Amino acid sequence: MGDMYSRVRDGLHSMKSLLIHGRFHSPKWDYSHHIVPPLSMNAAYRLESVERGGQGFQQFANLEYSTRDEQPIYIYDRLHEPTKGMLEERIAFAEKCEVGISFASGMAAISGVLLATLKAGDELVIHKTLYGCTYSLVTRWLPNWGIKVHLVDFTKLAEVEAATNAHTRVYYFETPVNPNLQLIDMEKVVALARAKSTGRDEATRIKTVVDNTFASPFCQRPKEFGVDFVAASLTKHITGFGTDVGGIVCGDLKDEPTLLLARKDIGGSLSSHAAWGILTYGLPTLPLRVQKATENANVLAHYLESHPLVDRVLWPGLESFPHRELALKQMRDFEGRFAPSSILYFVLKGEGTEAQERGKKLLNYVAKNGYTMTLAVSLGQIRTLCEHPSSMTHAAVPLDDQVKAGIDPGGIRVAVGIEDVNDIIRDLDAAFNALGA
Repeated sequence: MGDMYSRVRDGLHSMKSLLIHGRFHSPKWDYSHHIVPPLSMNAAYRLESVERGGQGFQQFANLEYSTRDEQPIYIYDRLHEPTKGMLEERIAFAEKCEVGISFASGMAAISGVLLATLKAGDELVIHKTLYGCTYSLVTRWLPNWGIKVHLVDFTKLAEVEAATNAHTRVYYFETPVNPNLQLIDMEKVVALARAKSTGRDEATRIKTVVDNTFASPFCQRPKEFGVDFVAASLTKHITGFGTDVGGIVCGDLKDEPTLLLARKDIGGSLSSHAAWGILTYGLPTLPLRVQKATENANVLAHYLESHPLVDRVLWPGLESFPHRELALKQMRDFEGRFAPSSILYFVLKGEGTEAQERGKKLLNYVAKNGYTMTLAVSLGQIRTLCEHPSSMTHAAVPLDDQVKAGIDPGGIRVAVGIEDVNDIIRDLDAAFNALGA
C-alpha cells in the first residue's frame, strides 16, 4: 500500500481517513496487524544491557538526537513511550509539521516551548489578550526567571515592532484569541520576525509561537504561514469528549531534541493511557465533530446576533466579524473550505460591573436549568459548554486589564457542541427570559 503520509501528500487519500487509520507501520511501533492501536502501559522498560540503558539516556539528553535517525530506546515513560509517539506523529502530520512533542496538559506544552526557547536575559513579545493561565505564566513566573515580557496588540504590528529589540527571542500569540476570537495575521507576524532577525544566527533569531487550540489543525495550520512552533491543548477539540487532558508542541525536526529535553526535565509527560484515548477516539472523529459543531455555531451566532439583549456577537463565520477577510484567508479545513470553528463569543448589553453581573445571572440560570448547555470551562467537546471569562477562565487578569485586552465584563464564551441546535436555542431562550424578568 505504500506510505500513507506520501499518499495523502499526493492527494491519493484524504487527511480525514489518515486520522482514523494512521500509517499501519510507524518507526514508533509496528502495529500493522492491529485494527486499533495498541496501548503500552509501562512506567519502565526492560533493558538488555547496561550499555543499552546508557545509550537510551544519551538519546534523550542529547541536543543532537532525533527520533527520525533511529528507533528510540524506551527506558522510562517520562522520556518517551510508543503510544504517545504514534499520537505525536499523526498530529504533527495534520499540523503540517515535521515533529510533535506531547505534554501532560496544554499549559505544560506552553511552558515547555517557552522554556525551550527563552533564557534569563531574553525578552518575549506576546499578544495582550491571552488565556488566563498563560497570562499568569508570563506575568508571574517568567519575570522571576529573568525573562522580560512585553504585552502588546498584535493586530497593530507597529506595537510589536516597537517592543522588539536585540534581546527579543519569541513572538507569541493565540489565533483565534481566547476568549473574544480576535484573529492575528500570522503571515505578517512571521514576516516581521524574519525581518527583525536579519543578521542573527539560529540561536538568537526571533521564533514565532502560535497557540492553535481554538482552531485545531482541522480549521487552520499555522505552519502553512511560516510559524515556527504550534502549541495546543489536546484536551479540547482533539480529544473531543472531555475525557483526557493533554498538550502538544509541533515544529521542525531540528527543534525536537530541545523540546524532548525540556519535557524530560520539566516532567510534564502525557500519560500513555491519555494518549491512547486521544489516538483511538478523539483524533479520528475530529473532522466529523468540528464540522457538525461549526454548523451549529453558524445557526447560534445568527440567532444571538438578532437577540434584543445581546450587544454583539463575535464569530469568524459572521459577515459582521471584524476580521472576516483574515478568517477567510487563515481558517481553512484540510480540503480548503472555510472553517470558522465552533466557538463564539457574545456580549450582553450593559456597562462595567452591571454587564458582569448580567453575565453571571444568565449563566447561573443555565447551570441550574440548562439541558444541552453546561456551565463549564474547556471547549471543543461534543457537548455545548459555556462560561463567563471575566469571572472564570480569565479571572487572573485584573478587570481593568481585561477591558484593555477586549475581554468584555459582560462577555460569554460558548463552545458549541453537536446536539440538536434547536435544543440549544431553547435553553438560551429560557435563560434570556429569566435575565429579562
